[in-house]
Amino acid sequence: MTLIGTDPTTEFLTRAGILDPDLPTTRIVTHGAVVFLNGDRAWKMKRPVRYRYLDFSTPEFRHDALDAELRLNRRIAPGVYLGLHKVDDADGNSDWVLEMRRFDDDALLSTRAERGDLDDALLRRLAELTVELHAASEICPDPHGAARIQEVVDGNLGSMSAFPEILDPSRARLLTDRLTAMISAHSDLLDTRARAGRVRHGHGDLHLGNIAVIDGEPLPFDCLEFDADMATTDVLYDVAFLVMDLWARDLRHEANVVVNNYLDLSPADEDGYSLMPIFLSVRATVRAHVAAAEGAVSKAHDYLDLALAVVDPAPARLVAIGGGSGTGKSTVTRAIGAEFVPAPGTRILRSDVLRKRLAGVPEHTRLPATGYTVEMGSRVYGELCRLAAQTLGGGMSVIADAVFGRAAQRDAIAGVAETLAVPFTGIWLELDEAERIARIEARGADASDADASVARRQTRSLETPGAEWVHVDAGAGVLDRVRHALGLPGSAGTR
Repeated sequence: MTLIGTDPTTEFLTRAGILDPDLPTTRIVTHGAVVFLNGDRAWKMKRPVRYRYLDFSTPEFRHDALDAELRLNRRIAPGVYLGLHKVDDADGNSDWVLEMRRFDDDALLSTRAERGDLDDALLRRLAELTVELHAASEICPDPHGAARIQEVVDGNLGSMSAFPEILDPSRARLLTDRLTAMISAHSDLLDTRARAGRVRHGHGDLHLGNIAVIDGEPLPFDCLEFDADMATTDVLYDVAFLVMDLWARDLRHEANVVVNNYLDLSPADEDGYSLMPIFLSVRATVRAHVAAAEGAVSKAHDYLDLALAVVDPAPARLVAIGGGSGTGKSTVTRAIGAEFVPAPGTRILRSDVLRKRLAGVPEHTRLPATGYTVEMGSRVYGELCRLAAQTLGGGMSVIADAVFGRAAQRDAIAGVAETLAVPFTGIWLELDEAERIARIEARGADASDADASVARRQTRSLETPGAEWVHVDAGAGVLDRVRHALGLPGSAGTR
């Protein structure tokens, strides 16, 4: 709720010299705080309230919460969170106010999402910053990862049960039973990740409304500060709030971009992709009962529907997209990645990214010739097949993006699907050499090191597959042709 005008607290802060009386003040009231927008500053105070999950009823508690908010948010947005100030009234009573740099409302990613203004470069940068946040976050020593997420699921059932007239108890129980079974099936993985340090004190509330674009950078802010245990989760559960928020807005491509770029930059989390449906569902469930508590019936229904939908049983599949450099493999792959089940779409395994990972260099660092030996190529394709098998084995779909210029490489990736008994489709993109070179020369920063000379060598040396792979013209309209070949919704073959 946003209010403009004066109230006792506004007057108090004005008398204390915090607010400039010559500037208009906008007051924003939430369930636990009040924020005053005044000039180029935002001033935040905790309301003297007590709920089941937080207690701001004393000045000491409010100080501790604001101090934690300042400390936690300075990890990622030091230019926004400026300081904590003590203020006294005429009777000598003290309270605390957090000083922040103000930014425009249209800087929020939630606002940008509503107007369709989220580009892939921004989302990739957001994934990178989130990886950096988690890398620097405190590790939880508790090895019981499965029990931690099960506790959230059980708590959600209790919260949903308080609103039987809004959230159908039978559907709430069905969701809880399904999630409990999935957590049990993945309990070893959840516990292994906890023991490996993948449960950390992260952001805790990473949705689009808590991310702003400031000076061109997407910056998360407003970390969950009032309960360290609630903010201490598997890092992929932290990311899942953002991914779920995008998915719920039908921004599925954007959700797939975020999660794939996070995993590209965080090899330690490759094993966790199969947990994403669980984490997305739990995040949607939280939103469902919060909406019910607010009386937002339609919204509560939508989130419960989403929570159930993302854990619907769905068959995984493996797609390999090959062809010479410059045929647009990665462009095609990113465009269709979200169009597969289960949610949040395919794990995109790109050989160029894996090559840089194996070489121990950042994605956009150009490798010397030693990075492209036959031995290194064998390692790259071996890792591609290993990760594909791991992800498919967890029930998630995969797109393998590589040249696949040798019959042995194509046989190996097809063999992964055969071993795991999942459907396989190989797509071979074709484009004349001149056009491939033109595309390569027009590229911006990219994981691929291919240049015109590489493209020319490939023209002479690639082993073109036979009819076992679908050959697709990579010129204009390629996406429609690939979708048709894969039988994806919206393609000419499925209308």
